[in-house]
This record gives sequence, C-alpha cells and structure tokens, in this order.
Amino acid sequence: MGMSYSGSGAGGLRPVTAEHSAPLGVGRRDKARWYLPIALATDVLGIGAPVLVLFDVTSQPHPLLAGLVATAVWLCVRASHRRYTAQALGESRGVLPVFRDWLTLLGVLAVARVAVGESSEPALALLALSATLPATVVCRKATHRHLTALRREAQAVHRVLVIGEPGAADEVVEHLAARTDHAYVVVGVVPVGEGTLTSGVPALARLGSAPPSTQDEDRIPVLAATEQLGAELVLVAPGPRLSGERLRGLSWALHDAGLPLAVSPGLTDVAMRRIQTATVAGLSLLHVAAPTRRGPHLVAKAMLDRAGAALGMLLLAPVYALLALAIRLDSAGPVLHRQTRIGLDGAPFTMWKFRTMVADAEQRRAELTSANEQDGPLFKMRRDPRVTRIGRWLRRSSLDELPQLVNVLRGEMSLVGPRPPLPDEVAQYDEVAARRLTVKPGLTGLWQISGRSDLSWDETVALDLRYADNWSIGGDFDVIARTFRAVVDGRGAY
Repeated sequence: MGMSYSGSGAGGLRPVTAEHSAPLGVGRRDKARWYLPIALATDVLGIGAPVLVLFDVTSQPHPLLAGLVATAVWLCVRASHRRYTAQALGESRGVLPVFRDWLTLLGVLAVARVAVGESSEPALALLALSATLPATVVCRKATHRHLTALRREAQAVHRVLVIGEPGAADEVVEHLAARTDHAYVVVGVVPVGEGTLTSGVPALARLGSAPPSTQDEDRIPVLAATEQLGAELVLVAPGPRLSGERLRGLSWALHDAGLPLAVSPGLTDVAMRRIQTATVAGLSLLHVAAPTRRGPHLVAKAMLDRAGAALGMLLLAPVYALLALAIRLDSAGPVLHRQTRIGLDGAPFTMWKFRTMVADAEQRRAELTSANEQDGPLFKMRRDPRVTRIGRWLRRSSLDELPQLVNVLRGEMSLVGPRPPLPDEVAQYDEVAARRLTVKPGLTGLWQISGRSDLSWDETVALDLRYADNWSIGGDFDVIARTFRAVVDGRGAY
C-alpha cells in the first residue's frame, strides 16, 4: 500500500495512506473562520481602547475622535500590507512585520497630526499607540500555534501532487514532510521515467522517459491523478526528462483545467529577499544574491551589537552581582568560567560564562564520554553530574550566558549568530559545517529558539547555515524577541 507523509514536528513523519487520499480525506483544508474576526478585534481594541482611555483620563482633546482615527489608520496599514488575507492569517508569528506596520502607523499619524494641528501630548500618544504591539503579537502567535496544531493533524492544508523523476520527487516529498510550518501535504506522485520511489507516496500514473509525441500523453495521466487525489496544487521537480518544452505543455494542461502549478528549482534555505526572477531570451531565471559578508549592513550590525551589549551590561549589573554571590555560596571555584571557542573565520577567542559546573569539570569530561546523548561532535547530557545546583537553574534560565556580553562588546561575538563551537568540534567539521564560521558566533540564534540541546547535530548545522547565508538586521531583531520566550520555556536547556 502506498502512502504519503505530512510533518508532525521537526524530523517527524506521519503517514497519509492511500485510503485517505480520496478528495477531502486529508482533513479540513480551510483555516479556522475565527482567524480574521479575532485579528480585526485585536487590532481595533488593541489601539482604539488605549488611545480613548488614556486621552480621556489625561484630559487630552477629542479622545473619541483620536481613538477612531488611530484605529482606522491602523486597520488601513494592516490591510495594505495584506495582513488580513487568507494566505497570511496564522502563517507567521514573527515580531518584525508587526513592528514595521507600527512604524508606518506612527509616520502616517505624525503627518496627520501636523496637517490638522492636533495638540495632544506626543508622549501620551506614543504610549497609547504602543499598546497595540503586544496585543497584535500575542494574537499572531495564538493563531500560528493553532494553525500549526491543525497541520500536525493534516488539516488546513493544500493537497499536492508532485511530478518529477523518482529521485527528485522523493527529495521534494522528504523536505515537505520534515516540517509542519507550511500548508503542503503530498498526497501523490507522478514519477517521470523508470526508477523506484523510496518515500512511500502513491504513484497513480507514470510518465515516459522520452518527450511525448502528443501533449495528451502527459496531460491525460496527470489530470486523472489530480482528480483521483483531489489535488489542489501540482508541484514539479524539473530534471533531464522534464525539459522546458515538456514542462510548458504540462503548464498549459494544468492551467486550462484550473489547477495551479509550482516549480521547485532545487534551492534550499535561501531567503526570499535573496531571490529575483528575470526572463532572458525566453528563459525564466532565478537570480540568487550572495550572502551579506561586508558593507553597510555589517557595519550597522556591529554597531548595534556593541551598543546593545553595553546597555545590557549596564542594566544587568545588579543581576551580575547577585549571580556571582549565589555561585560562590553554592560551590567552590571561580565565579566565571573561561573557555576557548572558535569565532569568525576560525579565529580562537576566550568566551566567558558564569560557572555552572564543578571546578574540575573539564578534567572529568573524558570519563563521561560514553554517556554522551548527542550525535556528531557535540557533548551533551541531560543529567550531567558535573553541573552544580545553582548551575542547573542558570542553564535552564540561560543566565549563565550573560557574561558573553563582554565578548560581544569586544567584537568577538554578536548578539545573534551561530552557536560558538569548541576547537575539538571544529576539528571534525567538513566543508559544509565550516561555513558556520563565515559569521560571528552569537549570544543567541536560531539554535536557541528552536530547541537548543534537543536538536540533533544535523539540525544544529542546518539552522546555523541558514542563519549564516540569510542573516539580516531585521531577522536579528526577530530572533532576539523570540529568545525571551525560548528562555522562559527552557526547552532543550541543560
């Protein structure tokens, strides 16, 4: 019996058997109807109520009108950025889009304020408008979590038919099945040419290796498969047996039947902002921009890193003192732990952390090698006997990382970046893993907000490479915002 797979978490596969492949068998394909009204209600109450109440309490002029205008502008800004479309609702929990919308709101209201001569206190107006940020972010996270839960059960998804040579088709299926943060569930494959499918998806038809003599040779089996499976999207993985001419014929057949077509170019983990499309001499091209390794963005990142580190050290000075006292009272040994790590371009540096283990922890590591719970060159134990009582709490809360602000201030680390590796880990790197060293290591990063020590070695490398190739200042702010939730959650911290 053939089966396709939908993701059930990182690295999880859930089968969708052939019996479940009949139309509508993968579950409800529409998002919950309450997403739009809850988003609208949150945006209306999140900005209108604070403006109205604060303006009324402080006797500012025209509180009702101010609340109505602020609400109307906020809704218009959000709608113009397509935040209320069915395609956008629930798809992202990121903070950055909300912050961009909020900055646009401030700009529009500032212009309107000058134009009409409005006389309220600017500080009070800014305070009232700020209330919409947490409300909107919480709403986005709630709908995103609900949508992700639905998709783990193969609901609120699009049924996808994949067409391609067996190897290419299997690769597409495996990529889509590995995660649940998207709407695609593969319900069938139409392989091109000979070969065996290894992903277990049902193959209801097979196209010949040679180009068809008539378009019906491809059109009829593909349309029959889409109808039998109830497919809503056809995803093509091009290859030597799927030439541009043959693909064009398929696109004509699918579009004439009212079915959308998507083409996988084979690129993985490339941010959309790095991709541009173009047509040259009739060829459709994808231009992939190089990762940011120099220029003004890198200078701005370095400046923000140092400013953020200096501010953090100043504000956290009392916390440093309390933690230092707790460590000294808990166990013998120094307050800070120094360790050699590898930074940008393979340069070693001394990284600082609050000590969470007994003083002779490094000497005792060899006797614990057999108890390592991580694959690859990393060493991790959930119940490491070397960790002190206060150390377990420091690790779970990530407070042991705070002294690394000194490394950020010195330019050896960044606020956001890949996990700083040990020299013996780097000695085992292959060419792919070594690309993690093309950017500075970070105090936090994708690895921390995605599970930390619960991640496998391959997952850790994949996240670090994704960051190294696609980082942006806006993305850094989003990671920092999501880090606070990861720290509170404590998952993977041991």
